[in-house]
Amino acid sequence: MKVRKAIIPAAGLGTRFMPVTKAMPKEMLPIVDKPTIQFIVEEAKNSGIEDILIVTGKNKRTIEDHFDSNPELEQNLQETGKTSLLEMSREITQLGINIYYTRQPHPLGLGDAIARGRSFVGDEPFVVMLGDDLMLDKVPLTQQLINRYNETHASTIAVMPVPHKEVSKYGVIEPENEIMPGLINVKSFVEKPDIDKAPSDYAIIGRYLLTPEIFDILAKQEPGRGGEIQLTDAIDTMNKTQRVFAHVFKGERHDVGNKESYLETSIEYGLNHPEIKDDLRKYIINLGQKLATQDKKKK
Repeated sequence: MKVRKAIIPAAGLGTRFMPVTKAMPKEMLPIVDKPTIQFIVEEAKNSGIEDILIVTGKNKRTIEDHFDSNPELEQNLQETGKTSLLEMSREITQLGINIYYTRQPHPLGLGDAIARGRSFVGDEPFVVMLGDDLMLDKVPLTQQLINRYNETHASTIAVMPVPHKEVSKYGVIEPENEIMPGLINVKSFVEKPDIDKAPSDYAIIGRYLLTPEIFDILAKQEPGRGGEIQLTDAIDTMNKTQRVFAHVFKGERHDVGNKESYLETSIEYGLNHPEIKDDLRKYIINLGQKLATQDKKKK
């Protein structure tokens, strides 16, 4: 069965970015001039996804507004001759992909957010795409997972190695064996293990291709770490009755879920942005020289 649908959870409170996220969704934080959630939607489109369900919560209305048309803005851009900005605005609303919305009324965890997409997904395989991870590769990571599913017809989770000291921040897999290059048969999935108990350094990185059987498991799933319904726990349960593989991502991952890495990502994207890359590069070089001088004076 063709993979046509994706769920993007966007109901989190974004407390790590307070105070800006007090009234603004963290998914709308810009990487230069594009909100992070637009990168995720574009990855879905470039992977052949046709329908997206965005799971939102309170203070998330601007996400819907972003992907909706704005006739007043477009009229102003047209009248003032800002044709390139007009085209950019229209491209956002004419992505050629259907976007739907539902609300998660209470922050009960990622598993609960995904469970709210049951009627949207039906009996089809689907992709879960988290907005904290931006992926760069010749082939979009979502497409890589779809390619794996077309080979195995099994749920497949994207993973990549992380420094051992950071494993407690992630869901982590316990590998069993590599059945083909980059595809791992998984013994178990563990949500945010203690560093000394982590079964490996392979962390789940925010892209999941799941079969619809996950919904029956989520409906019965007991709260796990943090008192929330953990998707990782449900996947581990499913792995006991049907195969769930891990696909090792070898591209470039940008974590925009915390302030430091968000700023680093913005700089890296800025250095490739056609409008600002040259001036930004000069600024960074000058800033580096200034900081080096300051360090010498301190010594």
